[in-house]
Parts: sequence; structure tokens; C-alpha cells
Amino acid sequence: MKAQNDTVGLPYPQMLFSAPENFDESVDYSAENRSFTFQKSIGSLNLQRPTFMSESAYKQWLFNQQIKNYWRQKVQANLFSEGLDGSNPKRQIGGESFSRIFGGNTVDIRPQGAAELTFSGNIDKTKNPNLTQNQQSNGSFNFNQSIQMNVIGKIGTKLALRTNYDTESQFDFENQMKLEYTGDEDEILKKIELGNVSLPLNGSLIAGTQSLFGIKMQLQFGKATFTTVFSEQKSETSTIRVDGGAQTTNFEIYADDYEANKHYFLAQYFYDNYDLALSNMPIINSNVIITNLEVWVTNRSGVTQNVRNVLAFQDLGEQNVYNEDNVYSGSLNTPYPDNRNNSLGPEILV
Repeated sequence: MKAQNDTVGLPYPQMLFSAPENFDESVDYSAENRSFTFQKSIGSLNLQRPTFMSESAYKQWLFNQQIKNYWRQKVQANLFSEGLDGSNPKRQIGGESFSRIFGGNTVDIRPQGAAELTFSGNIDKTKNPNLTQNQQSNGSFNFNQSIQMNVIGKIGTKLALRTNYDTESQFDFENQMKLEYTGDEDEILKKIELGNVSLPLNGSLIAGTQSLFGIKMQLQFGKATFTTVFSEQKSETSTIRVDGGAQTTNFEIYADDYEANKHYFLAQYFYDNYDLALSNMPIINSNVIITNLEVWVTNRSGVTQNVRNVLAFQDLGEQNVYNEDNVYSGSLNTPYPDNRNNSLGPEILV
């Protein structure tokens, strides 16, 4: 007597790799010894030594295999509505407690998108006798990834997942991720949001905030509704006004925003008359109005084209110079800053 694996053997789950076509698992029955012999082979090659089982042990083994196959079919029927081929992403999870929490037993997750990984290597060889053998050959490894992913998931009728992620997006706020739980009408817990949330307000006195990343919870006790947000703001609102082709922006600088070593007086005259000019605020009592000012920014990028060299002189245009050995007082007798106050401007700078 000989039986094939499709009748008594352990079936292979569809999610695992299936056996090759030439694989054979046979069971032979010996009427003389009243025993069974198990043999596994691929083609004409035996994979292992044969195993033996008595008639009573074989009946018990066959009964256990049938019980396992029965429950395996039940589990697959509950978890996968249309098998394991991926044609239907919906899953069914049993349990009354699960259905009560999430409003159903259906798990529906639909991923879309693409992922690309790029690997490359670069080897540079320089035949320079001044370099060592190790320095003449340099190798580098390059790795780049590109992911565009969109996931829409739903568990029951209460829990929803929405994710949009792109590694090539220009701004960080374009990548959205939100996990939302919505309670029933008679529940105290109305909604919980994780990820990208917002806080809209009905009143016009205080504007709501958008592009928040954190946790938002809404609770309802009778007619009272409570909304709590714990998040990080990823955006800000700004207004730009253009008048006659020129852009104007209103801004405010407070006294506590002063930064040390970043504010200075243009000349000694302004330092001596600063308190006097601002003694009757908001009226500024000053005889000097600055109409043109050039600001020079330090070159930190290493660019050598269209670059100017700047020299700073402490006594430039000052009436009372700090170092009298280098400059002498000019003929212009005025306390205001002027290049004619000393010889630093006319002689050295020209």
C-alpha cells in the first residue's frame, strides 16, 4: 500500500514557499509487519532515511494532521476574505471585544507608491609618485533612496490611518501622517488624532492654528465639549504688502530682543548724543538724518568672484580722534562725522 502526501501529508501553507514539482513524500504499508514506512525524495534521490510507524501510532498521527488542517482552513477563512494572493487587502479579525472597541472586525489597509534604492561605487586612481600606494587609489560608496508612499488604512468604522510620504518633497509639511479614532455619538471620547492635526476656532478674536504635529483629543460631557492639543507647530503665518511695486513689511523689535555685540554706533557723535536725542520719546531730537547706508556681509562661502575687500578704521570722520599719532585734525570744525574732520579719509582712502 502506498499513499501520497496530498492525502495524509502535511499541506504547505500558501504564504510559505511551496515544494518543488519533483518532491515526493510517500507512505508505504506493510501487511506482514502491520507498520507504515515514510519516505521523502526528490526525483530518484532520497532526502533522508525512511521512518517507521506502527498501525495504532499512524492512526493517531493521521487524526492529528486532519485536526490541524481543519483549524488551519478555519483561520485562513477568517483572516483572509479572498485567500492569500493579495487581491483583497481586507482582513477579518474575530472577537466581540475587538468589534466593540473599533466598531467592526474588518481591517482594510491599502498601500500605494514606489521605493527605489540606488547603490554605486567609485574608485579614483592617481598615478602620482609623490603619493603613497594607499593614497593613489581612493574608493567611495554612494547610496541614494527615493520613496513615494501613500497608505490608507481603516480598522472597523472608528480607526483610520492616512499617510503620505515623499523623500523628494520640497517642504517637510508636505509629508502628512494622521491616525484618527472617532467614537460613537453616545461615547465620552469623541475623537483622538495622532500626527498632523489642526486647531480651528469658531471665533474671530483668536485665529486657529494649522500644520500642527502631535496629539489632539476631544471629549464630550453632556453639552460641554473639551478639546486638548499637545503638539509642535511646523508653520507660521506672515503677511506681505506691496505698494507701488515695493514690498513693505511691518515688524516690531522689543527691548529684550537686544543681542550683545551685534548693535553698534556708526560714529562717536551718536554715542555721545544718544540719550539726549531719545529723552522725549516718542519724539526723536536729533540734527542728523541718515539717508544712505551700505551694509557689508562677511564672505563665508569661499566665492572669489565679485568680492570686495573691506577695511575698518576707528577714527574715520571723527573730530576727536583716538590715535593722534596716525592722523591729525582737519580744518572742518564740526562735531558731526565727516571725512574732512581729519586726514584719515582724504589721504589714506583716496
